Amino acid sequence: MSEHHEADAGSPAGGPGGASGGAGAAARDRQAPDRQARAVRLGGRSAFALGLVSAVGVVAFGWPLLADSASGLAHSRDAPWLFAVLLPLLIAVVVATIADTGLNAKAVAMLGVLAAAGAALRPLGAGTAGLEPMFFLMVLAGRVLGPGFGFVLGAVCMFASALLTGGVGPWMPFQMLSMGWVAMGAGLLPGSDNLRGRGELALLAVYGAVASAAYGLVMNLQGWTYIAGLSSGISFVPGDPVAENLARFTAYWLATSLGWDLPRALLTVVLTLTLGATVLRALRRATRRAAFDVPDRPAPTAD
Repeated sequence: MSEHHEADAGSPAGGPGGASGGAGAAARDRQAPDRQARAVRLGGRSAFALGLVSAVGVVAFGWPLLADSASGLAHSRDAPWLFAVLLPLLIAVVVATIADTGLNAKAVAMLGVLAAAGAALRPLGAGTAGLEPMFFLMVLAGRVLGPGFGFVLGAVCMFASALLTGGVGPWMPFQMLSMGWVAMGAGLLPGSDNLRGRGELALLAVYGAVASAAYGLVMNLQGWTYIAGLSSGISFVPGDPVAENLARFTAYWLATSLGWDLPRALLTVVLTLTLGATVLRALRRATRRAAFDVPDRPAPTAD
Protein backbone atom coordinates (compact mmCIF):
# COMPACT_ATOMS: atom_id res chain seq x y z
CA MET A 1 0.00 0.00 0.00
CA SER A 2 2.94 2.38 0.54
CA GLU A 3 3.51 2.65 -3.23
CA HIS A 4 -0.06 3.68 -3.82
CA HIS A 5 0.08 6.33 -1.09
CA GLU A 6 3.28 7.74 -2.58
CA ALA A 7 1.70 7.81 -6.03
CA ASP A 8 -1.28 9.73 -4.66
CA ALA A 9 0.80 12.26 -2.74
CA GLY A 10 0.34 14.87 -5.44
CA SER A 11 -3.43 15.14 -4.84
CA PRO A 12 -5.06 16.51 -1.71
CA ALA A 13 -6.07 13.85 0.80
CA GLY A 14 -9.71 12.97 0.40
CA GLY A 15 -10.01 15.12 -2.73
CA PRO A 16 -11.73 13.75 -5.83
CA GLY A 17 -8.51 13.62 -7.87
CA GLY A 18 -6.59 11.74 -5.19
CA ALA A 19 -9.42 9.30 -4.45
CA SER A 20 -10.28 8.37 -8.03
CA GLY A 21 -6.66 8.44 -9.27
CA GLY A 22 -5.39 6.35 -6.36
CA ALA A 23 -8.22 3.84 -6.67
CA GLY A 24 -7.63 3.50 -10.42
CA ALA A 25 -3.89 2.96 -10.01
CA ALA A 26 -4.43 0.48 -7.20
CA ALA A 27 -7.01 -1.42 -9.24
CA ARG A 28 -4.66 -1.64 -12.21
CA ASP A 29 -1.80 -2.88 -10.03
CA ARG A 30 -3.96 -5.51 -8.30
CA GLN A 31 -5.44 -6.78 -11.52
CA ALA A 32 -3.63 -9.71 -13.16
CA PRO A 33 -3.81 -8.70 -16.83
CA ASP A 34 -4.83 -11.38 -19.31
CA ARG A 35 -3.86 -9.16 -22.21
CA GLN A 36 -0.53 -7.40 -22.13
CA ALA A 37 -0.59 -3.72 -23.02
CA ARG A 38 1.35 -2.57 -26.09
CA ALA A 39 2.94 0.86 -26.20
CA VAL A 40 2.92 0.77 -30.01
CA ARG A 41 0.48 -1.21 -32.12
CA LEU A 42 1.73 -1.79 -35.64
CA GLY A 43 -0.62 -0.40 -38.27
CA GLY A 44 -0.62 -1.12 -41.98
CA ARG A 45 1.92 1.49 -43.06
CA SER A 46 4.35 0.92 -40.21
CA ALA A 47 4.18 -2.87 -40.65
CA PHE A 48 4.91 -2.46 -44.36
CA ALA A 49 7.81 -0.10 -43.68
CA LEU A 50 9.20 -2.49 -41.08
CA GLY A 51 8.93 -5.41 -43.49
CA LEU A 52 10.57 -3.39 -46.25
CA VAL A 53 13.55 -2.29 -44.20
CA SER A 54 13.97 -5.83 -42.86
CA ALA A 55 13.99 -7.24 -46.40
CA VAL A 56 16.53 -4.66 -47.52
CA GLY A 57 18.54 -5.46 -44.40
CA VAL A 58 18.68 -9.16 -45.26
CA VAL A 59 20.03 -8.27 -48.70
CA ALA A 60 22.47 -5.77 -47.19
CA PHE A 61 23.90 -8.38 -44.82
CA GLY A 62 23.83 -11.30 -47.23
CA TRP A 63 24.91 -9.79 -50.52
CA PRO A 64 28.44 -11.32 -50.38
CA LEU A 65 26.90 -14.78 -50.42
CA LEU A 66 24.09 -13.93 -52.83
CA ALA A 67 26.00 -12.07 -55.55
CA ASP A 68 27.35 -14.17 -58.40
CA SER A 69 30.53 -13.56 -60.35
CA ALA A 70 28.68 -12.02 -63.30
CA SER A 71 27.05 -9.28 -61.25
CA GLY A 72 28.59 -5.86 -60.91
CA LEU A 73 27.82 -5.98 -57.20
CA ALA A 74 30.12 -8.94 -56.70
CA HIS A 75 33.07 -6.89 -57.98
CA SER A 76 32.17 -3.64 -56.27
CA ARG A 77 34.33 -2.44 -53.40
CA ASP A 78 31.70 0.14 -52.58
CA ALA A 79 28.80 -2.23 -51.91
CA PRO A 80 29.05 -2.10 -48.07
CA TRP A 81 29.01 1.68 -48.20
CA LEU A 82 26.06 1.78 -50.56
CA PHE A 83 23.98 -0.23 -48.12
CA ALA A 84 24.50 2.49 -45.50
CA VAL A 85 21.36 4.09 -46.97
CA LEU A 86 19.56 1.85 -44.48
CA LEU A 87 19.79 4.67 -41.96
CA PRO A 88 17.18 6.88 -43.68
CA LEU A 89 14.93 3.83 -44.01
CA LEU A 90 15.21 3.14 -40.30
CA ILE A 91 14.28 6.72 -39.56
CA ALA A 92 11.34 6.34 -41.95
CA VAL A 93 10.16 3.33 -39.94
CA VAL A 94 10.18 5.41 -36.78
CA VAL A 95 8.29 8.25 -38.47
CA ALA A 96 5.77 5.84 -40.02
CA THR A 97 5.21 4.16 -36.66
CA ILE A 98 4.54 7.49 -34.97
CA ALA A 99 2.23 8.66 -37.77
CA ASP A 100 0.34 5.41 -38.18
CA THR A 101 -0.10 4.20 -34.62
CA GLY A 102 -0.29 7.46 -32.69
CA LEU A 103 2.76 7.08 -30.44
CA ASN A 104 1.55 9.20 -27.55
CA ALA A 105 3.50 11.25 -25.03
CA LYS A 106 3.60 8.41 -22.49
CA ALA A 107 5.13 6.00 -25.02
CA VAL A 108 7.64 8.63 -26.15
CA ALA A 109 8.67 9.22 -22.54
CA MET A 110 9.16 5.50 -21.91
CA LEU A 111 11.08 5.18 -25.18
CA GLY A 112 13.41 7.98 -24.09
CA VAL A 113 14.02 6.49 -20.64
CA LEU A 114 14.73 2.98 -21.92
CA ALA A 115 16.88 4.19 -24.82
CA ALA A 116 18.94 6.31 -22.43
CA ALA A 117 19.33 3.38 -20.03
CA GLY A 118 20.41 1.06 -22.84
CA ALA A 119 22.84 3.61 -24.25
CA ALA A 120 24.36 4.06 -20.79
CA LEU A 121 24.72 0.30 -20.31
CA ARG A 122 26.53 -0.32 -23.58
CA PRO A 123 29.91 1.25 -22.71
CA LEU A 124 30.08 -0.58 -19.36
CA GLY A 125 31.37 -3.81 -20.84
CA ALA A 126 31.83 -3.33 -24.57
CA GLY A 127 35.60 -3.23 -24.23
CA THR A 128 35.83 -6.42 -22.17
CA ALA A 129 35.41 -9.69 -24.10
CA GLY A 130 32.18 -8.50 -25.74
CA LEU A 131 30.25 -8.16 -22.47
CA GLU A 132 27.31 -5.87 -23.27
CA PRO A 133 24.60 -5.69 -20.59
CA MET A 134 22.29 -3.67 -22.83
CA PHE A 135 21.14 -6.83 -24.60
CA PHE A 136 19.19 -8.19 -21.66
CA LEU A 137 17.36 -4.87 -21.25
CA MET A 138 16.43 -4.78 -24.95
CA VAL A 139 15.09 -8.35 -24.75
CA LEU A 140 12.97 -7.68 -21.65
CA ALA A 141 11.66 -4.35 -22.96
CA GLY A 142 10.72 -5.91 -26.30
CA ARG A 143 8.95 -8.73 -24.47
CA VAL A 144 6.79 -6.39 -22.38
CA LEU A 145 6.20 -3.52 -24.80
CA GLY A 146 5.77 -5.46 -28.03
CA PRO A 147 7.56 -5.89 -31.36
CA GLY A 148 6.78 -2.44 -32.76
CA PHE A 149 8.05 -0.58 -29.72
CA GLY A 150 10.93 -3.05 -29.45
CA PHE A 151 12.20 -2.37 -32.96
CA VAL A 152 12.05 1.39 -32.50
CA LEU A 153 13.72 1.10 -29.08
CA GLY A 154 16.55 -1.09 -30.36
CA ALA A 155 17.30 1.22 -33.27
CA VAL A 156 17.10 4.43 -31.23
CA CYS A 157 19.14 2.94 -28.39
CA MET A 158 21.94 1.87 -30.73
CA PHE A 159 21.92 5.28 -32.42
CA ALA A 160 22.15 7.06 -29.06
CA SER A 161 24.93 4.78 -27.82
CA ALA A 162 26.90 5.34 -31.03
CA LEU A 163 26.75 9.09 -30.44
CA LEU A 164 27.72 8.56 -26.80
CA THR A 165 30.72 6.34 -27.54
CA GLY A 166 31.84 7.98 -30.79
CA GLY A 167 31.02 4.82 -32.75
CA VAL A 168 29.46 6.59 -35.74
CA GLY A 169 30.35 5.09 -39.09
CA PRO A 170 28.97 3.10 -42.05
CA TRP A 171 28.38 0.17 -39.68
CA MET A 172 25.94 2.14 -37.51
CA PRO A 173 22.82 1.53 -39.66
CA PHE A 174 23.56 -2.20 -39.54
CA GLN A 175 23.89 -2.06 -35.76
CA MET A 176 20.61 -0.18 -35.48
CA LEU A 177 18.82 -2.70 -37.66
CA SER A 178 20.31 -5.69 -35.85
CA MET A 179 19.43 -4.37 -32.39
CA GLY A 180 15.95 -3.53 -33.64
CA TRP A 181 15.58 -7.15 -34.73
CA VAL A 182 16.78 -8.38 -31.33
CA ALA A 183 14.17 -6.38 -29.40
CA MET A 184 11.44 -6.98 -31.97
CA GLY A 185 12.02 -10.74 -31.84
CA ALA A 186 11.51 -10.72 -28.09
CA GLY A 187 8.13 -9.06 -28.62
CA LEU A 188 7.13 -11.81 -31.05
CA LEU A 189 7.84 -14.67 -28.63
CA PRO A 190 4.77 -16.74 -27.67
CA GLY A 191 2.90 -16.53 -24.37
CA SER A 192 3.11 -12.78 -23.86
CA ASP A 193 -0.31 -12.71 -22.16
CA ASN A 194 -0.19 -15.82 -19.98
CA LEU A 195 3.37 -17.17 -19.62
CA ARG A 196 4.93 -15.94 -16.39
CA GLY A 197 7.47 -17.00 -13.77
CA ARG A 198 10.34 -19.38 -14.37
CA GLY A 199 8.98 -20.56 -17.70
CA GLU A 200 9.04 -17.05 -19.11
CA LEU A 201 12.51 -16.34 -17.74
CA ALA A 202 13.81 -19.58 -19.27
CA LEU A 203 12.28 -18.65 -22.63
CA LEU A 204 13.79 -15.16 -22.53
CA ALA A 205 17.18 -16.49 -21.41
CA VAL A 206 17.33 -18.93 -24.32
CA TYR A 207 16.17 -16.29 -26.77
CA GLY A 208 18.62 -13.73 -25.34
CA ALA A 209 21.53 -16.13 -25.74
CA VAL A 210 20.64 -16.94 -29.35
CA ALA A 211 19.91 -13.30 -30.25
CA SER A 212 23.13 -12.03 -28.64
CA ALA A 213 25.24 -14.54 -30.55
CA ALA A 214 23.30 -13.96 -33.79
CA TYR A 215 23.90 -10.22 -33.47
CA GLY A 216 27.65 -10.80 -33.54
CA LEU A 217 27.30 -13.25 -36.42
CA VAL A 218 25.38 -10.89 -38.73
CA MET A 219 27.54 -7.90 -37.82
CA ASN A 220 30.60 -9.92 -38.76
CA LEU A 221 28.98 -10.75 -42.08
CA GLN A 222 28.59 -7.03 -42.66
CA GLY A 223 32.22 -6.26 -41.86
CA TRP A 224 33.74 -9.35 -43.43
CA THR A 225 34.01 -7.84 -46.90
CA TYR A 226 36.37 -5.11 -45.64
CA ILE A 227 39.23 -7.60 -45.25
CA ALA A 228 39.11 -8.70 -48.89
CA GLY A 229 42.36 -6.88 -49.57
CA LEU A 230 44.24 -9.01 -47.04
CA SER A 231 44.12 -12.02 -49.40
CA SER A 232 44.10 -14.42 -46.49
CA GLY A 233 42.41 -17.78 -46.26
CA ILE A 234 39.41 -16.25 -44.47
CA SER A 235 38.92 -13.27 -46.80
CA PHE A 236 35.84 -12.67 -48.91
CA VAL A 237 36.43 -13.55 -52.57
CA PRO A 238 33.91 -11.73 -54.81
CA GLY A 239 32.10 -14.07 -57.16
CA ASP A 240 33.33 -17.32 -55.61
CA PRO A 241 30.76 -20.10 -55.06
CA VAL A 242 28.52 -19.63 -52.03
CA ALA A 243 29.83 -22.77 -50.31
CA GLU A 244 33.46 -21.59 -50.52
CA ASN A 245 32.71 -18.08 -49.30
CA LEU A 246 30.51 -19.49 -46.53
CA ALA A 247 33.37 -21.73 -45.37
CA ARG A 248 35.72 -18.73 -45.33
CA PHE A 249 33.20 -16.68 -43.39
CA THR A 250 32.71 -19.45 -40.84
CA ALA A 251 36.47 -19.58 -40.27
CA TYR A 252 36.55 -15.78 -40.02
CA TRP A 253 33.73 -15.75 -37.45
CA LEU A 254 35.31 -18.50 -35.35
CA ALA A 255 38.70 -16.77 -35.40
CA THR A 256 37.61 -13.19 -34.78
CA SER A 257 34.20 -13.08 -33.10
CA LEU A 258 33.22 -16.24 -31.28
CA GLY A 259 35.27 -15.25 -28.23
CA TRP A 260 33.14 -12.09 -27.98
CA ASP A 261 29.76 -13.55 -28.90
CA LEU A 262 29.77 -16.34 -26.32
CA PRO A 263 30.52 -14.07 -23.31
CA ARG A 264 27.83 -11.65 -24.52
CA ALA A 265 25.32 -14.50 -24.71
CA LEU A 266 26.36 -15.84 -21.30
CA LEU A 267 26.04 -12.42 -19.65
CA THR A 268 22.58 -11.97 -21.20
CA VAL A 269 21.48 -15.32 -19.75
CA VAL A 270 22.87 -14.54 -16.29
CA LEU A 271 21.29 -11.08 -16.13
CA THR A 272 17.95 -12.39 -17.42
CA LEU A 273 17.78 -15.17 -14.84
CA THR A 274 18.93 -13.01 -11.91
CA LEU A 275 17.36 -9.62 -12.64
CA GLY A 276 14.72 -10.51 -15.21
CA ALA A 277 11.82 -11.07 -12.83
CA THR A 278 12.34 -7.69 -11.14
CA VAL A 279 12.75 -5.80 -14.43
CA LEU A 280 9.72 -7.49 -16.00
CA ARG A 281 7.54 -6.58 -13.01
CA ALA A 282 8.74 -2.98 -13.13
CA LEU A 283 8.10 -2.69 -16.87
CA ARG A 284 4.66 -4.27 -16.62
CA ARG A 285 3.69 -2.03 -13.72
CA ALA A 286 4.83 0.98 -15.72
CA THR A 287 2.78 -0.09 -18.76
CA ARG A 288 -0.33 -0.63 -16.62
CA ARG A 289 -0.01 2.76 -14.97
CA ALA A 290 0.73 4.47 -18.27
CA ALA A 291 -2.46 2.90 -19.73
CA PHE A 292 -1.18 3.03 -23.32
CA ASP A 293 -4.50 1.70 -24.60
CA VAL A 294 -6.29 4.77 -23.24
CA PRO A 295 -5.84 7.78 -25.55
CA ASP A 296 -4.53 11.00 -24.07
CA ARG A 297 -7.19 13.59 -23.37
CA PRO A 298 -6.52 17.31 -23.77
CA ALA A 299 -6.58 19.31 -20.59
CA PRO A 300 -9.87 21.21 -20.02
CA THR A 301 -9.79 24.88 -20.88
CA ALA A 302 -11.42 27.66 -18.93
CA ASP A 303 -14.51 29.27 -20.47
